[in-house]
Amino acid sequence: MLTSEDKKQLAQKGISEQQIEYQLQQFRQGFPFLRLRAAAAIGNGIYAPSDTESQALIEAWNAYRAEGHHITKFVPASGAASRMFKNMFEFRDGDHDAPATDFERTYFDRIHDFAFFPALDDACQVLYQAGVDELIAEGRYKDVVSAMLDEEGLNYGQLPKGLLQFHAYDDCARTPLEEHLVEAALYAASDGTADVHFTVSAEHRELFEELVQRVLPFYQEKYHIIYKVSFSEQKPATDTLAATMDNEPFRTDDGRLLFRPGGHGALIQNLSDLESDVVFIKNIDNVVPDALKPATTLWKNIIAGVLVNTQRMAFDYLRRLDEGNCGRAELEEMARFLHNDLCTEVPGINELSTEKLVEVLRTKLNRPIRVCGMVKNVGEPGGGPFLAFNPDGSVSPQILESSQIDTHNPAYLAMFNGGTHFNPVDLVCAIRDYKGNRFDLPRYVDPATGFISYKSKSGKELKALELPGLWNGAMSDWNTVFVEVPLETFNPVKTVNDLLRPQHQA
Repeated sequence: MLTSEDKKQLAQKGISEQQIEYQLQQFRQGFPFLRLRAAAAIGNGIYAPSDTESQALIEAWNAYRAEGHHITKFVPASGAASRMFKNMFEFRDGDHDAPATDFERTYFDRIHDFAFFPALDDACQVLYQAGVDELIAEGRYKDVVSAMLDEEGLNYGQLPKGLLQFHAYDDCARTPLEEHLVEAALYAASDGTADVHFTVSAEHRELFEELVQRVLPFYQEKYHIIYKVSFSEQKPATDTLAATMDNEPFRTDDGRLLFRPGGHGALIQNLSDLESDVVFIKNIDNVVPDALKPATTLWKNIIAGVLVNTQRMAFDYLRRLDEGNCGRAELEEMARFLHNDLCTEVPGINELSTEKLVEVLRTKLNRPIRVCGMVKNVGEPGGGPFLAFNPDGSVSPQILESSQIDTHNPAYLAMFNGGTHFNPVDLVCAIRDYKGNRFDLPRYVDPATGFISYKSKSGKELKALELPGLWNGAMSDWNTVFVEVPLETFNPVKTVNDLLRPQHQA
């Protein structure tokens, strides 16, 4: 039962009572597993272009860029880096005073190899009147870690990843935000302008804006380009209600409803607000130094070429459908494009009447399009590419997380365990229709693909509801093409010691 105070709280967030009831129903019912046809693989849902095809795709993308289309690089960057330093928090707060685990020993043995070492050394001088090496010699390891994590030092334990110094250069240390600015200049610029959009948390937005203001003149001069950098935050209306273990509204100690951010799936609203024609999406921490950027740039050009070629074909077919009088042979050609290029299977499509076939083709072709790079599975955590059944009985490519798959089903478990590829979050998207109008992207979300996780607040257990993930259920009804990309294009930083990998030391 909602109180008058609850209703005021909902109004402030822009959340309706109907949304709350629907969310509570989701807690009670849970989310259904998806029905699977197969794990996507080369030749069965994943396209691996030849060298000749790749060159033609690069040319297609360069030609598209030359036409002056609005291209945006969209970077989810709101997450704090606290999980990146989990091991170092445990060391600082633990009982042992010297490095005891392999992780801790590696951190201190190679501490000079971190791009942030000079800043950390300066912080130690200010806090303790001694540098990092001197503190280590004295056995004051925890002081060094505190200088890295705590607000009085670098505050890396609370800052978002986008603001941390990841890579060392001769003249500077670069943050992931800066590396994304460089990437935008290399493959996402059009008409002399690179448009980059970061989604950030409200508490850190000012720090992001200050960094951009400080570094932008340097990168504009270096790459002879004008940057248009913008920011947005997850909207309060996308927050979700927390529930008790009995599926009732969870209340804080002062009796207020507890809301939590809806996860990265909430960003479909931010994506839908963009005025762009094409949008690249990549996580904030998947960046490399300049020496390794050629591979990233090459494959971004290739998957973007796949996108614009696919879009051109879909647009051509939709215009022909508008003109009417398409013969059966033309319609069957379109159905083959749907099946062969978009890997979408509509049961009995060739037996449909001409009128019904036109209706199905128009519905299936007039959708946002995404091309997703997929890398070979080497045991990294994360979702993977599948061919899955949709509510209407059709089958299409989907990126699924393990929680969406019924692992008690032996056939599905075999598909999951035998998957050859996984999702590195490497997308390029077309978000306008063939008439030039922006798609209303929230219309293409499958609400039955959310997640329920278990958290705690003030020592009390609770259930948290995450909206369908941005590249999972939030894009469920998009047209999707999977393309194999090399593993070298995927270099995430999940722990601080990942920055010591050769890919981040180049």
